[in-house]
Amino acid sequence: MQEEEFNWLLKEEVHSVLKQLQDILKDINLKVSKSSQVLHFQFRDDKQWKLQQIQDARNHVNQALQLLSSRDESYHFKTGAEVNKLMDAVMLQLTRARNRLTTPATMTLPELATSGLMKMFSPPMPGDVMVNFYINLSKLCLAVYQLHLNNNRFEVSHVHKVECVVPWLNDTLVFFTISLQLCQQLKDK
Repeated sequence: MQEEEFNWLLKEEVHSVLKQLQDILKDINLKVSKSSQVLHFQFRDDKQWKLQQIQDARNHVNQALQLLSSRDESYHFKTGAEVNKLMDAVMLQLTRARNRLTTPATMTLPELATSGLMKMFSPPMPGDVMVNFYINLSKLCLAVYQLHLNNNRFEVSHVHKVECVVPWLNDTLVFFTISLQLCQQLKDK
């Protein structure tokens, strides 16, 4: 995938899907188990949030593209080992990019508490509720953690999860697989 295509995909498609998700989740209602109270939250319009997994995947793709374009067009490889070394480096970056989308980003409760995500809602979330958005394969996932204090330490009492299939994420994973297969075919020649 060309860098400008990836940038277009990131700016147009990713932004569009996230905007749709934002509209869908504009109003979040959460029923708190212990009190049967329904809490109501909205995304703040004045804040922009990014999924770190997508940013990391993009950075790895950019590194792979940089590796491929770092040589002058007139450069001729001298040995097969030189081509293999380049393909190994490119494949490493592509694998890392794919892994960022296939492996959910796990955050500890203290990391969630200090993340910018907790400041994305209006009214602010109560101290005993935390949320996390992450990518898992072709799904965007929302996890809501309900906490309680036990011996001066927060513990999770309930977890609520919602998943939303994002078709372009599946396409992206397919493109990573095809790219890795092409690199391997080049190495095998």
